[in-house]
Amino acid sequence: MSDARPAPGAEMIFQWRKWDGSPHWRHECVYLGADEWGDWIGQPVGWRSARPGASFVAEGPNVTLVPRRTDFALTVTRDHPKGMRIYIDLGWEVRWTDDPLLATGIDMDLDVVRVEGERGTWVDDRDEWAEHSARYGYPAEVVTRLEDLALELEQQVLARVAPYDDATADRWLDRLEGLALAPRLDP
Repeated sequence: MSDARPAPGAEMIFQWRKWDGSPHWRHECVYLGADEWGDWIGQPVGWRSARPGASFVAEGPNVTLVPRRTDFALTVTRDHPKGMRIYIDLGWEVRWTDDPLLATGIDMDLDVVRVEGERGTWVDDRDEWAEHSARYGYPAEVVTRLEDLALELEQQVLARVAPYDDATADRWLDRLEGLALAPRLDP
């Protein structure tokens, strides 16, 4: 792990993998900067996310906090067509690599979601979490830690305390939109 970071505005990749090392989501991003919560990266409208068997382009801008702790990443969207505002991927070894243009993490299949409107906030993908805990043989201490963390994060999102409030991420979303980056044209 390195302390080196790209210059604000530099294009970079956030690469998730599964516990067994197999590739998962790969997000095209841009480095935005850091605050007391950690490093913020952004994905402009039209930039791609892909994993084996699936891909999509961002329909609205989003920013992701890569915190100093290594067990989750917080993504906040603006203008999501389904009202998605917060998506927290619980993870393992979420961190920067020796390459300052690459952040990585192990996706642990448990998420905390906040959607605007009646659906509200909840811990998501508990079925996938249970299935993959057995399939990949997650250590008991990892399971306990992340289950506790999911409940803790859910409460923090419900309370809208920083950085899970709107104001914190909105500053970074404004910065991302201020870069005026064009959508990607390549498939």
